[in-house]
Amino acid sequence: MNYTIKQYEKYKFVEEGEGETLLLLHGLFGAMSNFEHLVGHFSKQFKVVVPILPLFDLDIFHTSVGGLEKYVQKFIEARGYSNIHLLGNSLGGHVALVHVLKHPELIKTLTLTGSSGLFENGMGDSYPKRGDYEYIKKKTQLTFYDPETATKELVDEVFEITNSRVKVIKIIALAKSAIRNNLGEELNQIKQPTLLIWGNNDTITPPFVGKEFNKLIPNSELHFVDKCGHAPMMEVPAEFNQILDGFLQKHSTHSTVNL
Repeated sequence: MNYTIKQYEKYKFVEEGEGETLLLLHGLFGAMSNFEHLVGHFSKQFKVVVPILPLFDLDIFHTSVGGLEKYVQKFIEARGYSNIHLLGNSLGGHVALVHVLKHPELIKTLTLTGSSGLFENGMGDSYPKRGDYEYIKKKTQLTFYDPETATKELVDEVFEITNSRVKVIKIIALAKSAIRNNLGEELNQIKQPTLLIWGNNDTITPPFVGKEFNKLIPNSELHFVDKCGHAPMMEVPAEFNQILDGFLQKHSTHSTVNL
């Protein structure tokens, strides 16, 4: 992705376009490349912001969903964003949920895709194995309906993360924090219009999770995408952008984004 990573104080982020803020939060094995198609499309009408979440930089006591949410809150304060359309994938969705529940005042809409917060399979039935490239490749491919979506570049990124003992410890800490931090009892407090985009073939947060979010979040709408796994914005970007575009048109001051 050929976008400049900016630095402001301790924060690293991409910021493209002008208008209301569309803030994107990546997941546990996420990277800027996850949102390449969103940034390119929506920066024509929005100020699209992608902070690099400090998944491996927080001390172990703050390596949690709550710790990441505090980081996001301080980032929003430091940059002075308002009228925020907040979107999160996987763990990023969980962080977005906690943020909306704690600091609803600046958030205009919420979009979740493959979000944790109710149920997730994580890496599967075992901890990530260090040094086993084929294992990591197969686990990465499970994120998608089409295994070919897991490019060598993406597998290499995940392999590099899982090959570091310190990073693996922090992955496990974050995964355990996500499982402990179940938001089922609090979701009815969310007042913002909420869009749920779910892959019909998501094995990490299966379709029933999307249905449960839809049931528990009052002002929510659910869209399923066929032949799609845990990261619709990567696997079916055109369809994802079209659904998100329709939702944002209803809840922002912008005219139609050209598809």
